[in-house]
Amino acid sequence: MNELFAVLPAPIRTLLNSLPAAVRDNLEEVRLRQNQAIEIRYGQQASYVTASGQLTSNSRLGWVFTEENRQKLINQISQHSLYAFEEELKRGYITVVGGHRIGIAGRIVMEHGEVKGIREITSFNIRIAREKKGVAGKVLPYLCDAPGKGICNTLVISPPQCGKTTLLRDLARMLSYGSEWAASRKVAIVDERSELAGCLHGVPQRDVGPRTDVLDACPKAVGIMMLIRSMSPDVIIADEIGRSEDGEAVWEAIHAGVSIVCSAHGNDLLEVAQRPMLGKLIQHGAFHRYVVLSRANGAGTIQGIYDKNLKRLERAQVAW
Repeated sequence: MNELFAVLPAPIRTLLNSLPAAVRDNLEEVRLRQNQAIEIRYGQQASYVTASGQLTSNSRLGWVFTEENRQKLINQISQHSLYAFEEELKRGYITVVGGHRIGIAGRIVMEHGEVKGIREITSFNIRIAREKKGVAGKVLPYLCDAPGKGICNTLVISPPQCGKTTLLRDLARMLSYGSEWAASRKVAIVDERSELAGCLHGVPQRDVGPRTDVLDACPKAVGIMMLIRSMSPDVIIADEIGRSEDGEAVWEAIHAGVSIVCSAHGNDLLEVAQRPMLGKLIQHGAFHRYVVLSRANGAGTIQGIYDKNLKRLERAQVAW
């Protein structure tokens, strides 16, 4: 996590480095709220952190995130220019080097009925992006029509923090390199939130494979269409579709002969199918595979893999 620690103020960096190795190596979230104790999430647990790096369930014993710390953090993650991150602020987060995402909350500024930005930021949720190579090996065999043949159009479904971005990143890597289940393919990623590839100056900092092209910080619907026209991909990968224009772009990719692998927030297939755009895609058979993730046995638990008729192919209950 060196790239993440580099953008944190020294007091917070020192505090996190003082955590027990088993905790630090499994950090998922660091929550900072002005005038409140620092809170961390690791594995399936949540704790406050004392000034000496000890864990406690008592918030009154935790190290307090002060106004001075808040201002230092804002300056460092924005490189002393919040204006440069105006578009990201509208979406409620800033992505930093390595693909780590820092969610923010505070006073919303509205203009003509739309969110213009966030001012007086008082809460931060630092979500640690982790690269776990090989996790897609549990899923990829089910996404191939046959060895060496096409990749099924696939929708990965999961609640937050269940591993869908980790899975998509590794699918991109394995499809790009090639494996025993699928020959090497031209892969394209639309990385709207800069999480999948973790680009720095346009160059992926995560291993997404040698035959992978990335559109960084690009809206999914726009990016999918750009890639179809310009990069002739075999597979397009995108995280968290949900808007109507995303659905239209997915159909365009499918009709152009490009395989699409994407994700959506949801607890299960039934919940996702009730949304207007996603329900229409499911009803009309846009996807031939559905992968449902949960935290039942930890992040990355495969609840089930289904075919286009919603028939269960696998119930692994295995976490990575």
